[in-house]
Parts: sequence; C-alpha cells; structure tokens
Amino acid sequence: MTRKVACFLLFLLLFPVIPLTAQDPQFSQFYANPLYLNPALAGAPLCPRLIANYRNQWPSVEKAFITYNASYDQYVNVLHGGVGLLFTADRAGGGNLNTTMISLMYAYKFNITSRVYASAALQTTYYQRRLVFENLIFEDMIDPQTGAILPTSEKLPDQPSIGVPDFSAGVFVGYEDIIYGGVSVSHLTQPDIGFYANSSSELYMKITVHAGSVINLRKGGSYGDDREFSISPNILYQQQFKYRQLNLGFYLTFDPFVGGLWFRYNFENADAIIPFVGVHYKSLRVGYSYDFTISNLKGASGGAHEISASWQFPCIEKRRHIRAIKCPRF
Repeated sequence: MTRKVACFLLFLLLFPVIPLTAQDPQFSQFYANPLYLNPALAGAPLCPRLIANYRNQWPSVEKAFITYNASYDQYVNVLHGGVGLLFTADRAGGGNLNTTMISLMYAYKFNITSRVYASAALQTTYYQRRLVFENLIFEDMIDPQTGAILPTSEKLPDQPSIGVPDFSAGVFVGYEDIIYGGVSVSHLTQPDIGFYANSSSELYMKITVHAGSVINLRKGGSYGDDREFSISPNILYQQQFKYRQLNLGFYLTFDPFVGGLWFRYNFENADAIIPFVGVHYKSLRVGYSYDFTISNLKGASGGAHEISASWQFPCIEKRRHIRAIKCPRF
C-alpha cells in the first residue's frame, strides 16, 4: 500500500464520525497570485494581465495535494475600478477529493489624499467539491488473510458532489509607492459543503492580513541605468477556523532578477523555510519557490514545489486620476 493510500485510508476512517472542516489551498508565492490573496488587487497594475500558478505540496506522498490557479484582470475606466476572473482547482489524494472555484470580482479604486490611494472589492464565487467514493479503500475492505479487496460496509455519501455560492470582500491601501497593506475576508456566508446529510462541514471564514514596503536601494542612478534595485519586506497573517499562519520574509529585486526568502509559522509549530527565485523579460515574469519543511513532517512530506508565471499586456495610456498599485513583482 502506498503512502498516498495509507494517508487517505486514515482520513476516511474518521470521515463518517467527525465533522470535517475544509481549509483553503495556500500558495507560498502569495503576491504572484494577487487575486487569490485579495480581490482588492484586481486591476492593480491598470493594464491587463494573465497569471498562472502551480503548486505540488508533499510530493513524497504521490499526488497528495496539487493545486492549479489561473486569473485575468484589468482596470476598466468606465467602471472606475478593476475586474478580475479567477479559477482555482485543488486535487487531493490523486484526484479522489476535488475542489473547484470560479470567481468574479470588482475592485473600486479611489484616492484618499494625493499620496494615499485605496481599493475596495467584492467577489462572488461558485464553489464545487466532489468526492470520488468508488476509488476509496476502507479498513473493512482488506481481507487480513489474502489481502483481497472486499465490498465495504461504509455508508455511501448522500451527495458526492456539492456546489454552493460563496462571497468574499477585501480592501487595500497604499502610501505613494512605499508602504501598502490590505485585508480580505473569504467565505462570508460560511456555506455547508458536507457530503453527508447528518454531518456538517462548514467552509469557515478565512481572514487574510498582508502588508509590506518597497525600499529603493539605488543611490542616484549609480548603476548607469534605470533598473530597479530594491528590497521589499512583507508580512502575511491568515486565520481560518482555529488554524493560524504567519509568513515573514522579503524580496530583493535587481532587474531582471528577483530573489526572496520566507519563514512560515503555524503558531502550533514552525512550518517551512521558503527560498524564491524569479526573472522577468519584457512582459513575462516567471518564479519558482520550494518549501523546505522544518516541522515534524520534514522527513516524509518532500516539501512543496511552486511555479508562477504572468504576462503583462500593453495598454494605451490615458489620463487617470488613480495610480497603479505598487506591490512586489512576485
């Protein structure tokens, strides 16, 4: 029996008797996935952009958690704000437990003062969760004498596929191109996504707080060009149900290269050290990060690989009363 099957066997043994609490997939490169981080970042660079993300968590456990993400957003003058489309697909246990989310969002942008700008957003999502019950193996299915697979006595789910509406909101505030921060609240209505009629599985509200700064390290154009040379310290706090997480780290940018280092702490234990490297060429940006697990799972999980790519489309510059939001490139 592979480790993947063993993990899912333990999961399903507990499945019928305790309420399940769903947790959102997470991305280490959170600024490389801005619409997933905070809907208020929709249309942040003003020009249209297309972003794709891939995360393989715990690769030592075959296909344990694989998450795909794609988004498109842009600023629309007539709406005085940004619009965005976000698609997320999470495949757990080799595709036996699947979550799909399709989101639309609108972020109204405005100036508080000549130096302080802000964005406020609403997001609506279709959230679908599906369990492939026929692929699962329970304890009572394994003949202890021969190892043969027998029929199970476990109850079939009342509804193996759940689809519900979901709503989120976010705000973002920046001071010139120096300091920025935001708050987003996901799953405002906390819908029930349980597979069994007699058990509840709420999609608990998730609160995200993020902030950072961009510090220019260039002194009077000392490199003879206008390439960006900066350091950007950032902090991210997330809480969903009783699970809390804190990310601390920084980006170091010297065009066209970007590097970074992050520490993720789950309050109950230190979780991971995350180095990051990225490069951009013209309108294309590509980044890679790896989660070095430092918790008790470090010997078995294999960490996590994450890849991001974005394409910034050109747009016709028009006179606008709002500015592009300054955030790290990744």
